[in-house]
Amino acid sequence: MERAETEPLLAPRGRRRSGASCSAERAAGADCDLYINQAVVFIEDAIQYRSINHRVDSKSLWLYRWYYSRICQWILGLTITIILGLAFIETPSSLTVTSDIRYRSPAWEPPCGLTESIELLCFLIFIADVSVKSYLIGWEEFRKTKWLMAYILALVVSLTDWTVSMSFSCRETVRIRRILRPFFLLQNSSMMKKTLKSINSTLPEMASVVLLLAVHLSLFTMFGMLLFARTKDGQQDKEWLGYFRNLPDALTSLLVLLTTANNPDVMIPAYSKNRAYSIFFVLFTVLGNLFLMNLLTAIIYNQFRGYLLKSVQSSLLRRRLGIRAAFEVLCSLKETPAHTHELCVNAETLLRVLKKVDMDFGCKHVILRTLRTCPHGLLSAVQFQKLFEELDKDSVKQHPAKPEYQSPFLQKMQFAFGHPYFSYTGNVVALANIISICVVLVIDADKQPSERDDFFLGAINFFFILYYLLEMLLKIMAMGLRRYLSYPSNRFDGLLTGILLVLEISTFAVYGFPHPGWRPEMMGLLSLWDMVRLVNMLIVFRFLRIIPNMKFMALVISTLLDLVKNLRAFAGILLVVYYAFALIGIALFKGAIVPMGNISVVNITSGNNTLQCGTYEQLEYWPNNFDDFAAALVTLWDVMVVNNWQVFLDAFSRYSSPWSKLYFVAWWLISSVIWVNLFVALLLENFIHKWDRRCQQQSLSEIEYQVTMELMFRDVLEEPTEEELMEKLYQHPHLQLCR
Repeated sequence: MERAETEPLLAPRGRRRSGASCSAERAAGADCDLYINQAVVFIEDAIQYRSINHRVDSKSLWLYRWYYSRICQWILGLTITIILGLAFIETPSSLTVTSDIRYRSPAWEPPCGLTESIELLCFLIFIADVSVKSYLIGWEEFRKTKWLMAYILALVVSLTDWTVSMSFSCRETVRIRRILRPFFLLQNSSMMKKTLKSINSTLPEMASVVLLLAVHLSLFTMFGMLLFARTKDGQQDKEWLGYFRNLPDALTSLLVLLTTANNPDVMIPAYSKNRAYSIFFVLFTVLGNLFLMNLLTAIIYNQFRGYLLKSVQSSLLRRRLGIRAAFEVLCSLKETPAHTHELCVNAETLLRVLKKVDMDFGCKHVILRTLRTCPHGLLSAVQFQKLFEELDKDSVKQHPAKPEYQSPFLQKMQFAFGHPYFSYTGNVVALANIISICVVLVIDADKQPSERDDFFLGAINFFFILYYLLEMLLKIMAMGLRRYLSYPSNRFDGLLTGILLVLEISTFAVYGFPHPGWRPEMMGLLSLWDMVRLVNMLIVFRFLRIIPNMKFMALVISTLLDLVKNLRAFAGILLVVYYAFALIGIALFKGAIVPMGNISVVNITSGNNTLQCGTYEQLEYWPNNFDDFAAALVTLWDVMVVNNWQVFLDAFSRYSSPWSKLYFVAWWLISSVIWVNLFVALLLENFIHKWDRRCQQQSLSEIEYQVTMELMFRDVLEEPTEEELMEKLYQHPHLQLCR
């Protein structure tokens, strides 16, 4: 191995030179800067849970920090967004007002070479990305990293396909590189990789329940075909004709019933014949939907939480390893005092390192404050590690102090308008405003636009908005502007109050003050009624300000907000699956749905076909198709929700092929069964974590806690031992420890 790849070479402790000259020599010149920069990078790796197995020579450290800088990562993220977004403008383009095949105008198609040029630029950035990554980790680590090898393979296939596309003047029908695009998003997120690995490890347990569901479905399908077999009396065969005519129809009917999308429609023909037939459908639903589907949720929650816990445990190991690597590097800068056999780091040296580290300002401030109180100015390995445990704590936002007034009158006003009862009064006023709007809407519900009088609604809105403005100003006086703005609820309240004030002033400037018969003609962009409606919608939206005053509701909302922050990995994987299935759907079903006219009446006969109630044509589901990427995404969403998804199964099996049902069933399994249950698992874990800690925290209105995925499992994670850390450091391909 080259010497450049094995820096720093830390000499054994017994072989170190003694005396001040040795210390001065080690701390001088380029070596000193190198050790400092290595410690900076290792600490930043620990903060971001990154692997420390990368080159540590001077040039590589500069390249490493540049690669993980905000601007480079922003450019890489923008490149991934652009290449994924090309699907909306490529042929078939989604740039039309509607996706309804009856009314859709011809879409603009980009000329050959336009999107391909953008795509080539993205590929060049990805090539630079994989080249830098491969160089930084070295050949030994590169051979062990399957994701990087797959990254290179995806780029080779994409560039080959791009070359073929250009040689055919963009007229080829299949573009393999499109379905590879989500991989670029997947490989760029370590959390998405961990989540995908956890999902993959959970699949065997999920497969056992899915197999049990399949057995349940198959048995009841056979029972149903025997129970509802065709008879001589055609009037009694409605159940057979509609749902159990053959094996595929029977399987489809009961599969849809498993999601309750066609309940009770599927049992009505048999139930109207004999009420005892309902037992079959009730028993199938109870066993399948209530027992087996919920059992699947429980298994996914239990297994996925266990595997995700292992992933988070590895993240903790990475953090501890990065901190310990920084300690070992800094130990070589200062000779350990002769009276101790324990390696130590000088506090002043660590101060120099921390000034260069890119980290949260509040966390850095706490670490620096603790460091300055360090006795003797030396830190042992345990003290060094404990110092950086601040990184593991909840992110807490303290609110600024209230202003101090000297005047007794102002002090009384501050007490009155800063009291929670003043906020409660504002909530009551907001509720009264909502009730008044509801009353007016009920009264005017059946009136024609020309018969409405906006005087009453305009007048009450005017007085309520004045109160909101006065309330905001009084709160700012009582709390101070900085403390007022430090609360998200106040920022939300103040922003909407400002918008309402601007809209009200604009309304009066254009249409004058409210008066009886106040209904002038439209002037400007919006009519008076549109302005009043917009104001009322914002007033209704503003009523959400009550959430922080209701502790349990605030806990629920806080859980949802934390969930959104921690959901990026799950959302990213769902985006990958959506993207791939949308492209596959376009390849399979583009142009399959053919318009038959504006059909909106039940049982319309067209040729030899009678369109029954509940079909794709009668429900006018024409916008749901796979003729372009945006329409495909919406169609997949509608199937994922499983409401009326049997309509899509029936329509595409008629318009394309009966085998199309396999595509939709596969999508239902992946999206609605697996992903939704994973989402429920994360939601439960997040809420339970918040619920268990609710008594240990102060009021949610005083302190804001931000919980990450790692903090959710912090109480059950095991700290790595000294032996584990040192073993990992000895295995570092570019960092050689000789002590």
